[in-house]
Amino acid sequence: MVSARILCCSEGPELAPQNLGNPLHSPMPTPHEAEKQHTGPEEADRPPSMSSHDAAPSGPPSRNPCCLCWCCCCSCSWNQERQRAWQVSRESKLQPLPSCEVCTPPSPEEVQSWAQSFDKLMHSPTGRSVFRAFLRTEYSEENMLFWLACEELKAEANQHVVDEKARLIYEDYVSILSPKEVSLDSRVREGINRKMQEPSPHTFDDAQLQIYTLMHRDSYPRFLTSPTYRSLLLQGAPQSSEA
Repeated sequence: MVSARILCCSEGPELAPQNLGNPLHSPMPTPHEAEKQHTGPEEADRPPSMSSHDAAPSGPPSRNPCCLCWCCCCSCSWNQERQRAWQVSRESKLQPLPSCEVCTPPSPEEVQSWAQSFDKLMHSPTGRSVFRAFLRTEYSEENMLFWLACEELKAEANQHVVDEKARLIYEDYVSILSPKEVSLDSRVREGINRKMQEPSPHTFDDAQLQIYTLMHRDSYPRFLTSPTYRSLLLQGAPQSSEA
């Protein structure tokens, strides 16, 4: 009995520190353990997360590498502005004739004046519309479209819009890769290529004059003998005879 009692007393001091139920005998927690006790065992092993107030500002989005090239997949503000200007130019470049000009029937006197000179035909909005329809039957409508686009370019004062419209005119009517390419000689083409480095409202003046002359000498005589023009003359004939 005595030996067993001594053994029990000697084990007392060793078992006392392991009594976790009594806070007075608990060992001092280490800093790492204290952090785990504060945040929980699962959150302590998780990377620290920032709240919405402590989150660092995201800053401007990094520039897409495609901004360094002339493609359209970039979302930077410069390319978006360029795309908007391009869209405005694309939508308006072939709208020089209001719909009322196409719908307004010409008077007999006006129709007869078209035979007097090509200038009178081209200065008449309705005459341009009728002549354009005739050129479409001859698969040469691009000549009128080019001339009208040049007229619109010469009326533009905004340099940024001038640059965009000049580029569109070049791609649509001057480039050899375009299906609507107009017939220009090498001298005029070389002059356009030089002027395209710094486009202006008069970049295509020489080319416009050449196409104007081509329509005057080639298409205009056939237009005057075409069924389209003769039918317009006959429509006004009864009114002229009654007068």
